[in-house]
Formats: sequence, C-alpha cells, structure tokens
Amino acid sequence: MPKFSYVAMDQKGKEVKGVLEVATQNEAINRIKEMQLFPTKIVAVDKPKEKGADKKAKTAAKPAAKKKGGGINIKIPGFGGGVKSKVLTTFTRQLATLVEAGLPLLRGLRVLEKQERHPNLKRIIGELALSIEGGSTFSEGLAQHPKVFDRLFVNMVKAGELGGVLEVVLARLSEFMEKAQKIKGKVVAAMFYPVAVLLVAIVILGVLLTLVIPKFREVFAGLGEGRPLPAFTTFVMDISDAVKNHVILVLIGAVVFYILFILFGKTKFGRAVIDKMKLKLPVFGPVISKVAISRFARTLGTLVSSGVPILQALNIVKETAGNVIVAKAVMMVHDSVKEGETITAPLEASGVFPPMVISMVDVGEQTGALPEMLLKIADNFDEEVDNAVAAMTSLLEPIMIVFLAVIVGSIVIAMFLPLIDLMNTMGGDGGGGKGGKE
Repeated sequence: MPKFSYVAMDQKGKEVKGVLEVATQNEAINRIKEMQLFPTKIVAVDKPKEKGADKKAKTAAKPAAKKKGGGINIKIPGFGGGVKSKVLTTFTRQLATLVEAGLPLLRGLRVLEKQERHPNLKRIIGELALSIEGGSTFSEGLAQHPKVFDRLFVNMVKAGELGGVLEVVLARLSEFMEKAQKIKGKVVAAMFYPVAVLLVAIVILGVLLTLVIPKFREVFAGLGEGRPLPAFTTFVMDISDAVKNHVILVLIGAVVFYILFILFGKTKFGRAVIDKMKLKLPVFGPVISKVAISRFARTLGTLVSSGVPILQALNIVKETAGNVIVAKAVMMVHDSVKEGETITAPLEASGVFPPMVISMVDVGEQTGALPEMLLKIADNFDEEVDNAVAAMTSLLEPIMIVFLAVIVGSIVIAMFLPLIDLMNTMGGDGGGGKGGKE
C-alpha cells in the first residue's frame, strides 16, 4: 500500500507534518480531515508502478506547479486564455458551496470539471486538480493562470489556506464577485439605451446624407432660376457630398481616430487624463465615481477580513482599482501606512473620496473594525450606484430623444428652406404684378 507524506494546519493555524499509509490520495485527504486538520500539501512517497499513465501526468503537473512560468506554453495573445467574469463567478460559488459542505477540495474540483461546459475553464480546473495531486497548494495552482485568476483571487485563497479557513474565504470571494458582477450588469444595462439611440442616430444620419439629400439637390437644381441656396442648406449639402463621395476616407478617418484614442489611453499620461475626465463627466461621472469607491471599499475590506496583510492588500487594491486617479490615492494610503501613519489623511488629500467615506474609515481605524466599516461603505455605495444609475437612465432618455430630434430636424429644415424662400419670392412677385395693373 502506498504512503503519502502530508503537511496540514490545525485549528490554531499550527503546521503539522506526517505520513499516512492509505490506498489513494483522496483517502489520505479524508483521513486528515477526520483528524480535524486542513491539508495544504500531500505527496505520494511510494507510488504504485502499475499506474504508469497517471504517474506521468502527476510528474508533468508537479514541475509546472512548483516552477512558475516553467515549460513551453505558447499562446496567442487575446485568444483562448480568458474566461468571462460571469462564468468564473459561478465556478467560485459552486466550489465554495462544495467545500462548505465538507467535500475535499480535490474532489470538488473533479466534480466541477465534469459538469463545466466552458472549454477553457474545464481545462484549467483539470490542471488545478493535477497540480494539487502533484503536491502543490491550491493558491500555487491558481497562480499558474494569471489571465483567469487575478492577484486578489490568488492572495485571498492563500490567506484562507494559511489560516485554515479556505471554505470561509471562498464564500467571501464568491460573494464579492457576485456583487461586483451585479454592479457591472446594472451599469451595462443603463448604457444600453443611450448606445442604442446613438447607433440609430448614426444610421439615420448616414441614410439622410447619402441617399435623401442628394435627391433634393437634383430637385433644387431645376428651381429658382439660378438663385443661390440658403447658407445652411449649402452647408448641409456640402457635408452630404463629402460623406457620399469620400465614404471610404470617412470610415478610415473614424477608424484611425479610434485607434489613436486607444493608443493615447494606453499611455501613462493619456490614461490619467481619460480617467480624470471620466470622474468629471456631467451625467456619467457620479456613477463612475461611486462604482470606483464601492470597488475600493469592498476589495480592501474583503482582503483584510480574509487575513491578507494591509500593505499587500493595498497593493492588490491599487492594481484592481480600474481608475488611475483612484489607484494614485490608494498608493498614497499605502505609503502612509508603511510609514506608520493613518489611512484617513491620504484619503482626504486625494480629493476622490467624499467626507462620509473618510469619516467612516476614520471611525473604523479608531475602533479596530476597519474591515467591517469598509464593507458597510461598499454596501452603502452599492445602493447609491443603484439610485445613480436609475437617475442617469431617466435623464438620458429625454436627452437622447432631443439629440436625435435636433439632428433630423436640422436636416429637414435645411431641405425646406429653399422651398420656403421660393414660395416667398413667388408670393412677392405675384403681389407686385397685381399692383402694376391697378
């Protein structure tokens, strides 16, 4: 019978080592669980010779788990590596439920691997299971897939492993991801209406400029006996000619402008300018600001309550802030905490966080309940985001309708101005002729 060397944590977080003589690794995990221990590493000492294929798979997974970035793994950037956040959130919730129910982590991964339909995630779950079978910890296996599991995910799992509370951390992580997904869904849903109206406006404008207005030019050519068209009508027709005769150049120009804007946004200066503009936008700015504050508070509160050291947690929050201005504020907080000072002063100096947030963080620091206070801030701002999104949607509807009406109405007026001018001229000539006869 094979032997398995294990490393585990007791309920107090103390490391325990030993050797078990059992038939399989799953049986070893169950035995360790029965001893009220949490296994972090299990290595087969004597492996059965008859399982040659399984042995090769384990030895192939072992160096990949221990040696970060090792092996030849060629991937085309942007293809085949990503998993949607919604799919990853479902996986995390299911894994947390299985582990909370007492199922061993390895067995839980195998169960999820069988039922997973997403091909990339199914492959990754299989690799995670092989990594754990090879003796690596769960966090080490997650770290091998940085495109799917970010630093927040990996560090929270690592803190849960060290503290022997992996099931608690997975539950917190799944709750965090679900709330983040909910906020993202609300913002995307709110943006759908204005984007749809804008696309409709572009299509209508394109049809009017390329098909309708040229027909009016032919009509106006035979009217007025060489009279000049009104200035506004001439301006609209010139735009129509430019779009119709140079449609390819217009499209190329739009694509070039979009590419230049994206490249500008990838520069350090450009990203700072764009992110600052986002926070100052008249309608969207308040929503973006509230989402950023909610993400900051929930991420930091979740990490600290899960046992991640405060400085390490602040580094992770900085990377996941999603806004350069907020990230700079978090970096100021990091430097302040590193020097032994408080969190409150740099938050206030940043000018990003409202006084209520600063006051609640100050109270949390003084009472020693910072994680709980941060999570309360996040819950409060989640509600504010709901209200802000509803207000933004109700405000955008009339704005977009007026915007569309102004565009179409301006073109209609431009086309009818020559007819009105012609009617006025004919009316004036007719009145003059009657006066001459009398």
